[in-house]
Amino acid sequence: MKLSQPLYNVYERSLAGAIPADKLPQHIGVLMDGNRRWAAQLGESTKHGHEAGAKNVVDFLSWCRELGIPMVTLYMLSTENLKRSPAELADLLDVIENLVGYLAESKVGKIRPVGQLTSLPASLCQAFDAAGEQTEEISDLQVNIAVGYGGRQEIVDAVRELLKEEAAAGRSMQEVAAGLDIEDISRHLYTKGMPDPDLLIRTSGEQRLSGFLTWQSAYSEFYFCEALWPDFRRVDFLRALRDFSNRQRRYGS
Repeated sequence: MKLSQPLYNVYERSLAGAIPADKLPQHIGVLMDGNRRWAAQLGESTKHGHEAGAKNVVDFLSWCRELGIPMVTLYMLSTENLKRSPAELADLLDVIENLVGYLAESKVGKIRPVGQLTSLPASLCQAFDAAGEQTEEISDLQVNIAVGYGGRQEIVDAVRELLKEEAAAGRSMQEVAAGLDIEDISRHLYTKGMPDPDLLIRTSGEQRLSGFLTWQSAYSEFYFCEALWPDFRRVDFLRALRDFSNRQRRYGS
């Protein structure tokens, strides 16, 4: 049964009030899946779906800011996405570039790209540079945008940078291997200096991570939602947060 708007508003407020502030995640990763299926159901173009998804990003970040969640990482473009048809890829890159510009102008949060940026068009890299400068002083919400991102590739790149650094310092491979620890890898990841995500949310009903934050999600909690990303509502987000707040995190134990 579909609730009337007044009852829906009451339900939403009740959900929000049931989540203790001290149990909110401090870093949320989101796999925004379902834009293409959403558009196909409406008989619209794939680009229309990506544009609808981008609009929901703006709403989602406003919800995070209202709740005081300080960090969000959004999975927007995987390394696999870069292999899509040239026309679809061009549309997707255009939507992302426009979204980055809008987020920078609206100053919703500090914008940071996360991924293999050398694989991206120069115009998108320039948009990220400009967004970083425009939002550098924002401290209450950091928005990491994962573009040209692949979890396995990130680990390969981290190890490569570590080995180059150690070689430049004159250390042998035997010395590197003997002293290697988890933090050595972590400080060379695309997300170096950032806390690992507490909660990963994936929309569209798919229950896999698709290479998103492979290293960083070792102790994350996962929440899978049936809604396609453009249909993901604040109430869906609050349900995810309520579910997270009720879990007992074990960190591998």
